[in-house]
Amino acid sequence: MTALAHETLEAAMPTVTTPPSDLDDVLWQAWKAMELPEGYHAEIVEGFIEVSPTGRYSHARTANRLRRALDTALGGGEFTAYQDMNVIHGRKVWIPDVFVALEDADEHVTEDGLGIDAAAVHLVAEVVSPDADSRDRDRDRKRRAYARAGIPVYVIIDDYRARGSVTVLSDPVPDEARYASETTVAYGTAVAVPEGPAKGVVIDASITGVLKDAR
Repeated sequence: MTALAHETLEAAMPTVTTPPSDLDDVLWQAWKAMELPEGYHAEIVEGFIEVSPTGRYSHARTANRLRRALDTALGGGEFTAYQDMNVIHGRKVWIPDVFVALEDADEHVTEDGLGIDAAAVHLVAEVVSPDADSRDRDRDRKRRAYARAGIPVYVIIDDYRARGSVTVLSDPVPDEARYASETTVAYGTAVAVPEGPAKGVVIDASITGVLKDAR
C-alpha cells in the first residue's frame, strides 16, 4: 500500500478497535469516504485499500487496443468491453484495465450505483505497471482475488516479465483462490481467449507490441 493509501485510510477509519470479522465493512466505509487527488484511484484488494495512479501512456494505449479488439469481436451484441469502472465482489472493489460484461447491465449494478457485480463479469484484463507493488498486485493478489470471485477469464499483459508476456488464466477454483488453467506466451505469439462471450479473441503483437529487445 502506498503512503497516500495509509494516510487516507487512517483519516477515514473510525478510531475504535474493530474485530477482524468487521474489517471488510470498515474498509468498505473508508473506501467510500475517500477523496483522492485527480489521477489516482483506490481498490480494496485482499484486506487493504490500495491507492495507485492512473496508467502512463503506454499502459493506456495497450488497454485501449485490447478494449477495441474485444468490442470488435463482440460485434455490438449483448456484451461489451468496459474501462474505468468499479467491479465489486462483496466488500471488495477492483478497477480492471478492461473487462467484459453485459451491455445492458442495470440489474447487476451494485448499491448506490457504485459499480457492477463481479458475478456479471466474464473477463478481466490488467496491463502491468512498472513499480514492484503494482506488478505483485496484478500478478498475484488480483489473480487470487479474481479467482475467489469466480471470474471466468483473467488476462495479464506484462511488459516486465522476461521480454514481455501475456498470461491467460481460466477455470477459476474460488475455494482455492486459483485458476486451474494457465497459458503464458511471449509478446509476438498469438494467444486466444478460451471461453465466454469473447472466446476466440486473439491477443497478439497488434495489442501488446513486440518483444522488448526488438523494439
